[in-house]
Amino acid sequence: MERAAGFSLEIAMSQILTTLIEQVRADYLMMMEQDAGQFPYTLAEKLCNERLYLSADKLAPIVAEDPTLLAARSGNLIASEKERENPSVGTIISANIAAAMMEGLIDVALEHRWLMLDEEGRLILDAEELKLTEPAVTDIDYGESDTARENLTAPGVSHLTQLMNGAESAYLELLSAEQPNAYALAVQVASEHSIFAPDDIAPLVAENPLLLGLRADGIVDHDMFEGDAPAGMIISAHLTQMLISQLLELAVEQGLLGSDSSGHPLLPEDASAPLIH
Repeated sequence: MERAAGFSLEIAMSQILTTLIEQVRADYLMMMEQDAGQFPYTLAEKLCNERLYLSADKLAPIVAEDPTLLAARSGNLIASEKERENPSVGTIISANIAAAMMEGLIDVALEHRWLMLDEEGRLILDAEELKLTEPAVTDIDYGESDTARENLTAPGVSHLTQLMNGAESAYLELLSAEQPNAYALAVQVASEHSIFAPDDIAPLVAENPLLLGLRADGIVDHDMFEGDAPAGMIISAHLTQMLISQLLELAVEQGLLGSDSSGHPLLPEDASAPLIH
């Protein structure tokens, strides 16, 4: 059984998540008592896989209440084959919640002696349970969010718009210098205005749950994070790229960069997509 990467349900700061895990634990106890303690490991896995892989609109408020979830990494927790190589932020967080819940349910099973440990501390499953098919993980489409759709037309200035406006103002001020390097300045300003702290990222996720669908996609420094970037860093990387793109379009409008036939900014030959460190 893989352990959650640095996340514990015992210190969960989200009331929504606390209520959910208490309900899952209660349901596990009820079902196990009804079935006379049969197949404790498989039932625990089934409940975690079915109940704790949450949709974007259900997961975003939990992240808003407990930004530390954005520190979650995929580790070896991603059960879905199609997600394993390049998992979405939402999948990474859900997999960590499910893994932590699984640990909790195993503890419950051990307390009730539905499960036992061998002399080396490993779980003992009976032969009949070992023959059972592993429960499937709920497949979530993080490209769907009613909250994000509703917030598009909500009054007021969004957190993302405030971020963009601040970067644009700083960029325009720097562009007023003589012979500015528009691309280098765009990278500089985007880096200075990007957000990396979980407490700063969480409000953006609450406002736009579609951010939970972002993936590393090769824009996060592989070596620095050993190929396993925290969920929040993946979001930060995409926000930085978004800022750079927005600023380069502004440079085109100011006549400081050319554009191709599709309207995309023409970058210097030595320009390369920046990695997030």
